[in-house]
Amino acid sequence: MAFLWLLSCFALAGAAFGCGVPAIQPVLTGLARIVNGEDAVPGSWPWQVSLQDNTGFHFCGGSLISEDWVVTAAHCGVTTSDLVVAGEFDQSSDKENVQVLKIAQVFKNPKFSLLTVTNDITLLKLATPATFSETVSAVCLPSANDDFPAGSLCVTTGWGKTKYTSNQTSSKLQQAALPVVSTANCKKTWGSKITDTMICAGANGVSSCNGDSGGPLVYQKDGAWTLVGIVSWGSSTCSTSTPAVYARVTALLPWVQEILAAN
Repeated sequence: MAFLWLLSCFALAGAAFGCGVPAIQPVLTGLARIVNGEDAVPGSWPWQVSLQDNTGFHFCGGSLISEDWVVTAAHCGVTTSDLVVAGEFDQSSDKENVQVLKIAQVFKNPKFSLLTVTNDITLLKLATPATFSETVSAVCLPSANDDFPAGSLCVTTGWGKTKYTSNQTSSKLQQAALPVVSTANCKKTWGSKITDTMICAGANGVSSCNGDSGGPLVYQKDGAWTLVGIVSWGSSTCSTSTPAVYARVTALLPWVQEILAAN
């Protein structure tokens, strides 16, 4: 029970800012694309962070799960010299009230394999906690027994490329609504590459792309946005007709709980 108690404390962190309930409501026009994207409402995905190297280059996304912790993809290769930027919308603007946070420790899932991209999750412990505000708060973690069946409409967000041929990532945070794809249908595209630590979504004219990695795939459950997946891999051309693959958070939850409880 200690794990569950700890997690409920994380979820309640910053009492005024419960997990998964943005102070600024997102507005989705339905099936927008991150490829050929739709701008998010500034501040409406308050758990979305940008992972940047020390030159300010955005290389991956991530999600705040508490004031002290960010979850991202293991393949992003984050180190303690990288920075977490919270509260950002337009990366080309220097007028936003962003929080630039240092990373104290990087916990990469020890079962992660770059070859198969299984167990693609890393936890980042922040050196100083994020200050929760209207534009910075946490996403909810799912319960281990949560099921997100095929067709469940999720949302993914990120600053990734809006065309795979583009030289640069998007400056404004993009959002896209996309359905969960069943494992059986996902295997029609990707075969045995799909393991039980993965969940697929998209193939509906929508795709995550380079630069979105590590960012969230969320589903609104009982009024709160819950982290279903972490942007992991997919079509090398960011094809919008093939499913993109996300790390399946429910499958990786025992490891997450273990790290949070021990640190």
